[in-house]
Amino acid sequence: MGELFDRTAELDRAFHLPTYARKKVMFVRGEGMTLFDDDGKKYLDFTSGIGVTSLGHAHPKVAAAVAAQMTKLVHVSNLYFVEHRDELAAKLIQLFGHPGKVFFANSGAEANEGCFKLARRYGKAKRGEGASTIICANGSFHGRTLAALAATGQASKQDAFKPLPAGFKHVPLNDLEALAAAITDDVCAVMVEPIQGEGGVFPCTKEYLQGARKLCDERGVLLMFDEVQTAFYRTGTPFSFQRCGVVPDAMALAKAMANGLPIGAILAGEKCMDTLQPGEHGSTFGGGPVVCAAALATLAAHEEQKLGENATRVGNYFLAKLEAFKESTGLLTDVRGAGLMVGVTLKDPIAARVVEEARAKGFVLLNVGDSILRFLPPLVCTEK
Repeated sequence: MGELFDRTAELDRAFHLPTYARKKVMFVRGEGMTLFDDDGKKYLDFTSGIGVTSLGHAHPKVAAAVAAQMTKLVHVSNLYFVEHRDELAAKLIQLFGHPGKVFFANSGAEANEGCFKLARRYGKAKRGEGASTIICANGSFHGRTLAALAATGQASKQDAFKPLPAGFKHVPLNDLEALAAAITDDVCAVMVEPIQGEGGVFPCTKEYLQGARKLCDERGVLLMFDEVQTAFYRTGTPFSFQRCGVVPDAMALAKAMANGLPIGAILAGEKCMDTLQPGEHGSTFGGGPVVCAAALATLAAHEEQKLGENATRVGNYFLAKLEAFKESTGLLTDVRGAGLMVGVTLKDPIAARVVEEARAKGFVLLNVGDSILRFLPPLVCTEK
């Protein structure tokens, strides 16, 4: 660590709210799956900015699209038509594979917030004024804003900020009986992550998602998926729901859509795509021409490089190697995931130490609490 790190760390301590326990490393450049710190040391990145830079770092086609748009127009607001926004919306609906419409935001938390508003508007119109409660799962994570935090099923993230907004209740993951009992007259929607990411990479079973779809149809409530972390080929398919044959009524999207630029989206299916009316939702920066140009270039590169197929192949290879390691060493108690979204539980509570020691050896990893490691490498990752 050199002078640049020291100066930056000093400024951070003096002027930035202490909301992050930053690691003692400063990355200054990236190329593909490789990161470089201020001393020129190389690292293999198994985090992709927490599931964001799925094409790897400094992808030339994304950089070219951003540079070209920056010289033409950056912002005029959502009161006008601009290039790329509606082309991107059409592309998302094409990947969705069903009728729908899109609203653009700036982050996953904003996309989830928009889904909550959509659900409550739908519930009041279809089930009556009292239908405003949204069911979420224990262990879930939906963002850091107050409503998204209320939806999050982790008390450790909520306690310091209570009282939180009302209108959310939680049930155990993969428990259809509990879900059925929770869908009472006051409920407007069920929201679930197909694979819980921040909670430690815990997948919903196919049977649970299919059962949830059936229950929501029978009770007249929306089924919404938080695909902020699972979308855009992370688990092999464009969206994770496509692996289990269950189509949600709405989705929250973000993270990997523009390979590092801030963009999120609500994707509303046919049942609720005309629920929100002019003046009922908005965003100053959402869907600007620069981020939409970046997203179009990102999605095109995903297809050109066949990264969904790569995520499936390399993910299966990685899971098999981890299972073999688990059986031969006894150091792991569980291996799980899909595509290049993988979690392992360690026998001992040493996850933070593993992350530190791995970084010293040139590997950037993520831990969840004391005992879970989470792997989210760029989708360009190879078996090697």
